[in-house]
Amino acid sequence: MQEKKSLFASGASLVLCLCQVITSLEVPLDPKLLEQLPQPPTITHQSPKNYIVDPRENIIIQCEAKGKPHPTFSWTRNGTHFDIDKDPLVTMKPKSGTLEINIMNGGRAEAYEGEYQCMASNDRGVSISNNIFIRQSRAPLWTKEKIEPIVIQHGLPLVLPCRPPKGLPAPVILWMDNIFQRLPQNKRVSQGLNGDLYFSNVQPEDTRDFYICFARFNLTQTIHQKQPISVKVLSMDSLNDTIAANLSDTDFYSDSPAGERRPHLLVPRGTSSNKTVLRGEVLLLECIAEGLPTPEIHWSKVAAEFPADRVFYENFNKTLKIVDVSEADTGVYRCHAINVLGSSHHTITVTVKAAPYWITAPRNLVLSPGEDGTLICRASGNPTPSITWQINGVSIDLAPTDPSRRVDGDTVIFAKVQARASAVYQCNATNQYGYLLSNAFVNVLAERPRILSSKKLYQVIADRPALLHCPFFGSPVPEIEWFRGVQASILHGNGYVFHDNGTLELPVAQKDSSGTYTCIARNKLGTDQKTIELEVKEPTMIITQPEYRVVQRYGSVRFECNIKHDPTLVPLIMWLKDSGDLPDDKRFTVMWDRLSIRNVTDIDEGTYTCVVNTTLDTVSASAVLTVVDRPNPPSDLELTDRLDRSVQLSWVPGDDNNSPITTFIIEYEDAMHEPGVWHTQTQVQGIQTTATLTLSPYVNYSFRVIAVNEIGRGDPSEPSEQYMTKAAEPDRNPSGVKGIGTEADNLVITWEPLKGFYANGPGVEYKVSWRQKDIGDDFVSVTVANVSKHIVSGTPTFVPYEIKVQALNVVGYAPEPPIVIGHSGEDFPMTAPSNVEVEVVNTTLAKIQWDPVPVRTVRGHLQGYKVYYGRSQNRTNKNHHHVESKALTFSGNRTHGMIPGLHPNTHYILHIRAVNGKGEGPSSSNKYFETPEGVPNAPSMLDITDPTIDSLTLVWHPPTHPNGVLTHYTLKYQSINSTHELGPPIEVTIPANESSYLIKNLNQGTRYKFYFYAHTAVGPGSQLTQEAITAMDEGKMVRPILPNIKNITSSESHATIIWDYDGPDVKFCIEYVDLKIIVVKEGWKKECINDTRNHFVLKGLTPGTSYRVRVVDDHNAIVSSEDFQTGPAMASQQVDIATQGWFIGLMCAVALLILVLLIVCFIRRNKGGKYPVKEKEDAHADPEIQPMKEDDGTFGEYSDAEDHKPLKKGSRTPSDRTVKKDDSDDSLVDYGEGVNGQFNEDGSFIGQYSGKKEKEPVEGNESSEAPSPVNAMNSFV
Repeated sequence: MQEKKSLFASGASLVLCLCQVITSLEVPLDPKLLEQLPQPPTITHQSPKNYIVDPRENIIIQCEAKGKPHPTFSWTRNGTHFDIDKDPLVTMKPKSGTLEINIMNGGRAEAYEGEYQCMASNDRGVSISNNIFIRQSRAPLWTKEKIEPIVIQHGLPLVLPCRPPKGLPAPVILWMDNIFQRLPQNKRVSQGLNGDLYFSNVQPEDTRDFYICFARFNLTQTIHQKQPISVKVLSMDSLNDTIAANLSDTDFYSDSPAGERRPHLLVPRGTSSNKTVLRGEVLLLECIAEGLPTPEIHWSKVAAEFPADRVFYENFNKTLKIVDVSEADTGVYRCHAINVLGSSHHTITVTVKAAPYWITAPRNLVLSPGEDGTLICRASGNPTPSITWQINGVSIDLAPTDPSRRVDGDTVIFAKVQARASAVYQCNATNQYGYLLSNAFVNVLAERPRILSSKKLYQVIADRPALLHCPFFGSPVPEIEWFRGVQASILHGNGYVFHDNGTLELPVAQKDSSGTYTCIARNKLGTDQKTIELEVKEPTMIITQPEYRVVQRYGSVRFECNIKHDPTLVPLIMWLKDSGDLPDDKRFTVMWDRLSIRNVTDIDEGTYTCVVNTTLDTVSASAVLTVVDRPNPPSDLELTDRLDRSVQLSWVPGDDNNSPITTFIIEYEDAMHEPGVWHTQTQVQGIQTTATLTLSPYVNYSFRVIAVNEIGRGDPSEPSEQYMTKAAEPDRNPSGVKGIGTEADNLVITWEPLKGFYANGPGVEYKVSWRQKDIGDDFVSVTVANVSKHIVSGTPTFVPYEIKVQALNVVGYAPEPPIVIGHSGEDFPMTAPSNVEVEVVNTTLAKIQWDPVPVRTVRGHLQGYKVYYGRSQNRTNKNHHHVESKALTFSGNRTHGMIPGLHPNTHYILHIRAVNGKGEGPSSSNKYFETPEGVPNAPSMLDITDPTIDSLTLVWHPPTHPNGVLTHYTLKYQSINSTHELGPPIEVTIPANESSYLIKNLNQGTRYKFYFYAHTAVGPGSQLTQEAITAMDEGKMVRPILPNIKNITSSESHATIIWDYDGPDVKFCIEYVDLKIIVVKEGWKKECINDTRNHFVLKGLTPGTSYRVRVVDDHNAIVSSEDFQTGPAMASQQVDIATQGWFIGLMCAVALLILVLLIVCFIRRNKGGKYPVKEKEDAHADPEIQPMKEDDGTFGEYSDAEDHKPLKKGSRTPSDRTVKKDDSDDSLVDYGEGVNGQFNEDGSFIGQYSGKKEKEPVEGNESSEAPSPVNAMNSFV
């Protein structure tokens, strides 16, 4: 975090900031500046201190440095100067100190082993590298040895020694078999840190002929192996025989049986040991124990805890590993080996030493003449390192005396340095475990201020910090001042923060913070300044954020992200899913600020984020998409607590698909009676997973469960196992019991039979009982099966009966059934209604009433009365039947009713019958009545004919329904003027027997409106209306005045004609013509006007053209005429091609091409003589047709004798030897099918480019045609 100095002065608008660095000057890493400033050398890259090289490759010793001027390099070897020029195998890279020793061309690596040091020098000092100790890698072989086979008793410990050769660097040890497979290791068998293989106790499976220790030397990529070791594990029974046979050449580890024993440590030996480790390295502590059973190893630290983040247990807990060792790891560690028989432990005292390490490494100093400074070199270690100083690679005690320099232990102090005091100082911190060497230069410079940044524009978001950078350099250190605005006012605090590195900070930039800022750097050698523009932008905001969406699976969803941003910034909207990219799926559609997803699936669930990026800010908003669906089917249905009438069903709910389950529907299947049909058993709440179900006897049940959520019903579960209940007597009797006779002397008893589910057992029958009501007889019963009705014969007509139907099965009877009342069969009613009376209410409605028939004569259920009525042709002839008949039924025991829909002035006849279930009874006597007159309908037709100048004739047909006797007609009419106002009405009465009427004394050329209707004695009927116009007297009357053109306004292709006219409606026409073709009679175009408009628009005119327009009447007499001109065409739409540069250039190229073609043709024609093609021509009947040569496709030539023949037009011959018509023929036949090309209505060709017939060959001399300008132009088209 860079150091800040804040100044806040209340009430002050201007603040002065002087940024002065009081410590030593640091040189910014500006490439251009570094190229200009002198600088002592600095080592930038070097080889490691301990450098082990591959003896098969060239040795590269790195040494790179920078400085101004670029440094030169030299080397020392083993403390003396190394003259590389005298060794042909050693080269130094150009502009570098890196050495390359060419071993591959005869050099020996061991000859170059030693300690090397690089020195980089220029005129400002010498920088030196570390001492680089070069050693070659070594991979020695094992010494030859004879290894005897090992025979060992089962259960004893065993150590297989590896003892690898000492290599450089140390090898990696591996134990493998003869096929190079790693030997299995575990807590019983493991490899120690020294490479030996330890067995806590041997087992029969350890018998193996090949235990091989391999040493892998990584640097040289070589692997060496030890002689194989053979191990055989024996039990005591076989051990004696083996001793006798192999006593001379076999080692034995024991001659007594090996039993279980407490642990003993194999490594390390004894009860305690010491371990020294260096700070920063890895501490490895090892304990390997033998015992039977195999011991387990546990670690602890006396009076301390292990560092949890740096401790690891390896090799099956036998190795304790602590990385990045520090002084806190000093202490006493204890390992415990434990089995069931006891334990053993070992104590390891760990001491942490430290090679030197930096507390404060010296840093480069850049001072101006006369300034003070210090170099500090502080290091620590165990033991404490000694500090020594060198200057330019020479001990500071041997360096020339400098009064401005003083050494105080680990510090070099400079006071008022001189211009020539630049040098490189080396600090060396050394103890017995190593050393540290650091170079730090003191560079004395006198430089005028420089502002290093070139950035001139800063853009920030409002209400955020703004940092205006002004990196600078100068020696002495410059002072920094900031100004704002063109007036160059010095900035004071009041909300500004001034940083030591020259940066001006506005903690909260506002819109009014925008403007010009100037940074000025000053020291005693000069000044430098930079002007910066600050633009404060509006922040980007998401106005409409994506919203949480819940969508059903396979549905669609859309997220919106409407934004508001600074108009000068270009936003980029990205959509993310779960903080990653959207899936590469066509179902995802991004339309800028909208994201749509089709066919949503479960994998689309997640968080969708709209990220809006500009160059200055980023905003985002997220929404969660939840995909819901119908729940998955339940599973694991189980039946428990099975009883005769109940069972408990349990299940495991399926996934609710993000919508909680509200209900479980339990369905059952009766596999015995209705296999494959599922019925609803019950419903339970969505939180339940069990239900006790009520069962019926003698049903083979299967159950399934359906989960329901807000989305809908899920799929059903798999059926449960079947459960068959025991049989029992029926619980219910048949329903729907009825007793209805179908004949006058029977009773039919019917019922709804029990379904198999309700039978409760096999052998279902029905006991049917009946007796006549109110007689007191006993029930008559009969038992039937497999039927649903029983017929009782010989009953009286329509008497009541008491009926019962009881169910039974092989187990027993159902409960006693209820009694149902039925009736025996009905017969037709015996009597007719009497005293029928009719009262006419109005012209279309009549009221009727009657006396009912006696109940005893109904002989059934009285359903009502049926009234038959119709028109009667003759009112006085009572015996004449009516020609029409309609029926109207009045339900129940009614005695009156209304008959609607009658016709006025009509004679009617009616009668009534009683109706029961059997049918209709006898008819009552006929009753006659008549409806009164009504008003007539409108006349069926009204027409106006024979118009004259003062009369019109009306013709009509009488009403279709006069509804009485017509008395007369009424005619009313009114005139209509040009403003559509009506004149006073005139009324005329016309006798009823008339069918036409002549209206006289009318005004000529006037429109009239007529109203016509008929009358009866009741009143007038509906009217008809019509309009008509009287004729004009052309001989005597003056022709009416037609409209006069008032004004014409025109545009490029339109013209609007406006006229004045206030007279009656007249028909006239507008004619117009182009004045250029006015002499042509047919050039006039006509548009007729037949309404009250006062203007008309002419369309499709030619721009820049003069027209004449005139008004003509019906007889083509000219009323008025005017001329006008359309506006000019737009300049962008009309271009003179002849003045275009490209066209002129094209024409010049064409002319040049034609000239070249004419010259070539002239040369070829002057060759003379006949060519073989001429002989071929003579063989054809038509001497004018000249084909192309078959071999090379060139045109045949004519002899000089035929040069006089004229050139044929359009002579380019197609390959089928037919001649196309010239392009200028403009024949439509070429584009149509056959010889008659056709156009569609819109002008497009019919069958264009398809079905084109070959035309007959046309005589022509194709090959003789010389290139012409026309044909040359055609070739470019």
